[in-house]
Amino acid sequence: MDDKRRQILDQALALVDERGLAAMSMRAVAERVGLTSMALYPYVGGKDALLDGLVDLLHLELGSAVGGDPSDIDWKHRLCAVGRAVRALARAHPSAFPLLLNRSAAGPSAAWLAGALQNILSDARVPAAEVPRTARLICAFLLGYTTGEVTGGLPGSNPETLEGAAEFDADLEDLVRLVENAATPSERATSTTPSKSAELPEGVRPAGG
Repeated sequence: MDDKRRQILDQALALVDERGLAAMSMRAVAERVGLTSMALYPYVGGKDALLDGLVDLLHLELGSAVGGDPSDIDWKHRLCAVGRAVRALARAHPSAFPLLLNRSAAGPSAAWLAGALQNILSDARVPAAEVPRTARLICAFLLGYTTGEVTGGLPGSNPETLEGAAEFDADLEDLVRLVENAATPSERATSTTPSKSAELPEGVRPAGG
């Protein structure tokens, strides 16, 4: 990503974090980077394109949070790590995060989550024909659940549940079982579900951490 574009998007995200999505305008972002509104257009286009840029930036942050070479991490731990990273991103950027659910993935990095889930499902030996549908199902749960948490739209959500990770971790275990059930019979026969206390790969922290 171009350095100037990244600077503008970083400031736009900071503005949304501080004042909410409704406060973001081309003029407000331009003031934060010391440019005129018109000077933003070569880098981020109009406001709609700027919102797409924020989606791209959030996916970049999500990919960086998961990080590392996943080849030496089994698919179950990778799925849980991705889930916890999505929840952490929602809590870090509660005003901007719903964009991931409400806007199509348009930027070069905006398909990171879908790609990560498809790779996980392939490694879990889910039949190729079932991978896109299963990835959409998991993506819808992760984005919908975490958006509901931070916006208060999830039934029973409150500051206390946001601090606790136990319920979300239990849901991640359910996702692991869902993937196991979708996997090929031979894979299901040898697969085991990680327990809640299963040791996570280095650098992966529980959702409430």
